[in-house]
Amino acid sequence: MQADQLAEVLKLHRKAAGLSRIQLAELAGVGKTVIYDLENGKETVQLDTLRKILKVLNITMVLTSPLMYNLAKTGNEKG
Repeated sequence: MQADQLAEVLKLHRKAAGLSRIQLAELAGVGKTVIYDLENGKETVQLDTLRKILKVLNITMVLTSPLMYNLAKTGNEKG
């Protein structure tokens, strides 16, 4: 996902939830500038920070790759 796509997703969900940027920041426990930066396409953010914001907005992040099938098939086996 590109930074501008993430920005649109976050903005859409925040507005649909009826939250201001400040309210979202408070609920997620992050600074208000983080929300502003992300909604304006900032490309770098700590994963933990993003996860807090996504949780408040009820957005699930899904990782996909050609290797994910192998991971699911082997479970927690260590190689």
